[in-house]
Amino acid sequence: MGILEVKDVGKRFGGLQALGNVNLSVNERTCHAIIGPNGAGKSTLLNCFVGKLIPDTGSVMFDGQSVLGRTPYEINQMGISRVFQTPEIFGDLSVIENMMVPCFAKRDGSYRLQGIRSVASETELRDQAEAMLDEVNMLDKRNMNAASMSRGDKRRLEMAMCLVQSPKLLLLDEPTAGMARADTNNTIDLLQEIKDTRDITIAIIEHDMHVVFSLADRITVLAQGTPLVEDTPDNIKGHPKVREAYLGEAH
Repeated sequence: MGILEVKDVGKRFGGLQALGNVNLSVNERTCHAIIGPNGAGKSTLLNCFVGKLIPDTGSVMFDGQSVLGRTPYEINQMGISRVFQTPEIFGDLSVIENMMVPCFAKRDGSYRLQGIRSVASETELRDQAEAMLDEVNMLDKRNMNAASMSRGDKRRLEMAMCLVQSPKLLLLDEPTAGMARADTNNTIDLLQEIKDTRDITIAIIEHDMHVVFSLADRITVLAQGTPLVEDTPDNIKGHPKVREAYLGEAH
């Protein structure tokens, strides 16, 4: 049993079959990539992972609990964090202020990171936020206005905002989309370090195959809402069904 289990998931939008009988198991402390041509159902599936979409059939279980019908806060409490295709940060705040967002004040005067853990004071919370920024090599930018940063730094900040909550599962929706190659390589290095040093599972949707083959332990290939192949990166490379899905013909 994986930490994330998808069983017989189907989803239609009117006459369009977006997902059809999808079965997927994401093992704990691995990086599982989901790839496929545009319109293959990748984002629809990811939205089912976080309860944003409720499938017409099937189930999605995380750590033994159903995610279906959960609010975003409940999903966060379960230990799931998501990085969106377009970085979702607060542009009118500084970097360190963005890092303080995933918390709320309690009546006893302490602070709580959303669904994860309590800290004694705003000072302790700031210390943890700065430690996380240091871990992702952004401590020197803590007082910068977030809107003024590059797309790569905005993405790095969004990941830091997720990681400070110590999630069990990090979902990444095309994290390198629109990035220059240098920023892409920096993101790969950051995610590899996260894999190596944290007790975390990663599920990633990505079109850049350099990113996928650099990070993934397992790859699921979707085409027209149906899994074609699930295997290791070495076995996916050159697979005739994968070539057919991407190129339109088998070789």
